[in-house]
Amino acid sequence: MASLEELRAERIKKLEILKNAGMDSYPITTPPHISIADVIAKFAALARGKKGVGLAGRITAIRGQGSLIFFNFSDGTGTFQGLLKKGDTDDAVLELFSNTVDLGDIVWVKGSLFETKTNAKTVLVKEWTMLAKALRPLPDKWSGLQDVEERFRKRYLDTLMSEDVRARFVVRSQVITEMRNFLDDAGYLEVETPVLQAHAGGATALPFQTHHNALDADLYLRIAPELYLKRLLVGGFPKVYEIARNFRNEGIDVTHNPEFTMLEFYESFSNATEQRAFVEKLFKHLVKTVFKKVPIEVDGVEIDFKNAFAVVAFYDLLRRHALITNPESASLDELTLKAQQCGVATEKGATREKLLDDIYKKMCRPKLIQPTFITDYPVNYLPLAKRTEGDASLVDAFQLVAGGIELVKAFSELNDPLDQAERFRVQDENRKQGDKEAQTSDQEYLEALEHGMPPAGGVGIGIDRLVMFLTNTKNIREVILFPTLRTKE
Repeated sequence: MASLEELRAERIKKLEILKNAGMDSYPITTPPHISIADVIAKFAALARGKKGVGLAGRITAIRGQGSLIFFNFSDGTGTFQGLLKKGDTDDAVLELFSNTVDLGDIVWVKGSLFETKTNAKTVLVKEWTMLAKALRPLPDKWSGLQDVEERFRKRYLDTLMSEDVRARFVVRSQVITEMRNFLDDAGYLEVETPVLQAHAGGATALPFQTHHNALDADLYLRIAPELYLKRLLVGGFPKVYEIARNFRNEGIDVTHNPEFTMLEFYESFSNATEQRAFVEKLFKHLVKTVFKKVPIEVDGVEIDFKNAFAVVAFYDLLRRHALITNPESASLDELTLKAQQCGVATEKGATREKLLDDIYKKMCRPKLIQPTFITDYPVNYLPLAKRTEGDASLVDAFQLVAGGIELVKAFSELNDPLDQAERFRVQDENRKQGDKEAQTSDQEYLEALEHGMPPAGGVGIGIDRLVMFLTNTKNIREVILFPTLRTKE
């Protein structure tokens, strides 16, 4: 079997053959052509034409040689069959094709349309030209890219060789489009906020730090757009949203990538309860519009988006699934012991809220398969959320979990600047105690709050995880076109 170097050298020789034949292997202009999808849709009418049809695409299969060559080619809208036949195709045209065209090459062809005896729609080639000579072969059709990391590293080959992979990213695009349409129709304004920020706020996470030379200032890649979006509520925009690329300097696993996409939206004069109803409506719309069916199936289980989503309190989940009888009042030592009993690794400086969250993620979340809203979180669990009416130890917030995956986090936004300053103070103290992911005080944001922010409901949706769930995918890197990977040696 020839080595890659030998195959590449052979293809480079074919460049010279093409050049000597007067054919540019990488021309600027593609001759007139129509998409394969249009040819298939309008085949009968086009086949009656006498001028011939121009098509372009990548060669995906070649069969036969000499006087009869069948080949398949694809342009991303569909796949079509071509035929070069001695007696119908000029000998010189056929010979050049036979001697120079390989799998993976991108070509333009022109000819008449007909159906074979097996009813295969085909173009009988009269003319052709090379558009891009591929110097490296495609992966074997049957075995493909066997190394999973190579699939992610060479995603262009992954999508080229696998219709399922390509379809998954089409679904991702459709989901984002429908989210935009839904929010636009509801009167939201799409905005853009800074990716480089002086304070990494809006979430509990470790940021990436960089330095701007001209300003001689340390900056952070944003971990969330939240604090800037809420500044816009102060600024008189009643409904805003952003589809944001966020960056968190955290570990990589099946649900985490350091660079990821979030949808965040905020509505003035709203609250968590109203946003919960809006989110349920949004999710039902997405499933019905993108998949055209309800329910959808995940791991062989039908996920019901037709009926009302379940609602359960955070502490009730811990009582039910982690068997913590008193999660509201359990001491740090008691929670540390419970975490260890549950097989949860504990870190120095971990707060009660961090331990409760880790236990919940291990013992409770995997059991939530049908869409479930979780409500009533401890106050320091979400330092940007408003306290519930009647119980200042809880915040008015919810998360949506389905298929054991957290899809949404939302709350009534804290607009009391004095309470927010105290919450930031607690976060600063947690950071001093060793919590590297604690939020930092943002004095400019507090100043904005002191000018008055309307009561508001805010929602964050992890788009990558949502697409994972909707496409029954088990690794976040399967739904990110170019996930973060270790540099290849």
